[in-house]
Amino acid sequence: MQQASHEREAWGSRVGFVLAAAGSAVGLGNIWRFPYVTGQNGGAAFVVIYILFVLLIGMPVMVAEIAIGRHARRNPVGAFRKIAPKGLWPLVGFLGVATGIGILSYYSVIAGWTFGYFIKTLLGAFSQSMTSEQSIVVFNQFVGNPLIAIGHLFLFILFTAVVVMGGVSAGIERWVKILMPLLLVLLLILTIRSVTLEGARKGLEFYLKPDFSKLDGGAIAMALGQALFSLSLGMGAMITYGSYVGKQDNIIVSAGWVCFFDTLVAILAGFLIFPALFARGLDPASGPGLVFVVLPTIFAEIPLGSFFGAGFFLLLTVAALTSTISLLEVTVAYMVDEKKWRRKPAALFMSCLAFLLGIPSALSFGGVDWLSRMPRIGLGFLDLMNIFMGNYSLTIGAFLISIFVGYKWGMAGIRAEVEQAGAVFFFRKTWTFLIRFICPVAIFAIFVYIVVTKNYF
Repeated sequence: MQQASHEREAWGSRVGFVLAAAGSAVGLGNIWRFPYVTGQNGGAAFVVIYILFVLLIGMPVMVAEIAIGRHARRNPVGAFRKIAPKGLWPLVGFLGVATGIGILSYYSVIAGWTFGYFIKTLLGAFSQSMTSEQSIVVFNQFVGNPLIAIGHLFLFILFTAVVVMGGVSAGIERWVKILMPLLLVLLLILTIRSVTLEGARKGLEFYLKPDFSKLDGGAIAMALGQALFSLSLGMGAMITYGSYVGKQDNIIVSAGWVCFFDTLVAILAGFLIFPALFARGLDPASGPGLVFVVLPTIFAEIPLGSFFGAGFFLLLTVAALTSTISLLEVTVAYMVDEKKWRRKPAALFMSCLAFLLGIPSALSFGGVDWLSRMPRIGLGFLDLMNIFMGNYSLTIGAFLISIFVGYKWGMAGIRAEVEQAGAVFFFRKTWTFLIRFICPVAIFAIFVYIVVTKNYF
């Protein structure tokens, strides 16, 4: 492979970085997963705990990842090699790269569903008389068709590859400046429509009035898991994006904006989903099928439902794309930095690898019986990938990063990086306490919880 011979790429502006990092964080976890997890875990009380975890756990770990990336100016593997060349710390970087490609492979399957449902809804596939049972049949036929499942996986990875091949500034940054405003506009339009439905008030009460008696250990664990997954932590994405950040940018401020936008989208998604559910007298704890089974029947019943339904699935598609871009970039940056490949061949190679890895996940919903329920495991292949990559690997990665920054790199190293160009390290003492003591303990507790209870997020 011909070696790369170029200076390291960089974001064109801090706005570009914030939008790209927010795009990485904002994804299906915010708009698809957050509402149904909130519905299953008590509504408003869960939201309060989730926001606290974003502030106390998510924000400190995000600052740590961005600082590691900017200091080293490398991908996750190269970053740990530069800061701690001796010992096993570079393995944390390899874990991040492996987690990135693993999550990309099965995440793109679900992302492909959103694009397919955008087309189906736009073409009026859901009639006003359709029942939930009929909607289930439509969904099962859709995801169980091997050609459709693999075809949509291919298309979504192709979309992702085209953006990443364009580079950091000319590709990723240019596209997120279009996609993120589009996402917010779509979300606001759909939210306004939802909260003005007749009967939406009960949904707003469920979402805005906390009842902490509904919380248990499982709900608290789920809230922290949701915060980690939603913010794209522990998978090398923020280290990679941080490596393109200029020395003049304030890491604390930038990380704060990313957390704000990510949480804002999740909160708005709740305002979109719950009023619509309660307006139709449906169960807020409908589970993962909420988006693909329940919502199409709701959109079919309201005026201009096909238009708003198509807008919703376009919203999901855009959110998923901004996340898959960052996941692919983690692996591409590794190939460019460590293996000296050029960007386009690296993007094509890693996209093909993600596609091949994603085929078993695409076929695990009826396309191939043994992939739908694997022998002696009892889980589908996609579920298994989510457990190992989206739960175990991600949680271990976030835990080790907090340990690395808190104890190996040390406070002197990260303070010097954050305070580049005269930047102020806001809440430095509080951040130090959180990253050294609270973050690793809380993340380790979540890991133990999911291993013991098998209650995965």
